[in-house]
Amino acid sequence: MWDGIKELIMTALQALYSVTGDYGWAIIMLTVIIRLALTPLTIKQTRSMYEMQRIQPKIKELQKKYKNDKEKLQEETLKFYQDNKVNPFGGCLPMIVQMPVFIALFQVLREELPQSLDTVQGWWFIIPDLTLTPQVVFTESGIVEAIPYLVLVALFGLSVWLPQQLMPGENQQKQMGLIMAAMMLYFGWISPAGVLLYWVTSSILGLIQQQLQIRYYAQKEGE
Repeated sequence: MWDGIKELIMTALQALYSVTGDYGWAIIMLTVIIRLALTPLTIKQTRSMYEMQRIQPKIKELQKKYKNDKEKLQEETLKFYQDNKVNPFGGCLPMIVQMPVFIALFQVLREELPQSLDTVQGWWFIIPDLTLTPQVVFTESGIVEAIPYLVLVALFGLSVWLPQQLMPGENQQKQMGLIMAAMMLYFGWISPAGVLLYWVTSSILGLIQQQLQIRYYAQKEGE
């Protein structure tokens, strides 16, 4: 099954490359297609995140009220979620669905694509080689050649941090987002540039969708 996922990603990239003549644009187009396919899930994800933030004051009241009775707290919290039709795990599903694609693309770009091509494939004039990691470029070619790759790493970390900061919520949760972004910088450092391009593109599209939804919900509540 896993080989089938990788083969599907490889076939999709080659098909999109035949249209664009550029593997960078092929990755971007693949990202858009995946994002469109996941639209129903991402809408539910943003709704769930928004509702979770909205009801946080009530959850805190329950925690304070039943701080000495954990069993009762769990019972009342679950009942509160059910009464308000909120799924505390609803925000995780799109990420879980995307992870196989993300990992498969990682392996395709690191292992299979370089073996199947006679020439190095980059993205336009911006990224010379999408199969190389920022770490390899920096080590072998120096900081000047690595600048486009380092920018991608920075955008990768920013794409993890920014959505958390723009969601309504408390500083503690936003600090967790900062810690997660810092951890992801290392992963970006050792990942093929094409994987970072996929993630950053996906995050930009997701951020636009998230902000449009939040504004819609905020306007709806204000009516």
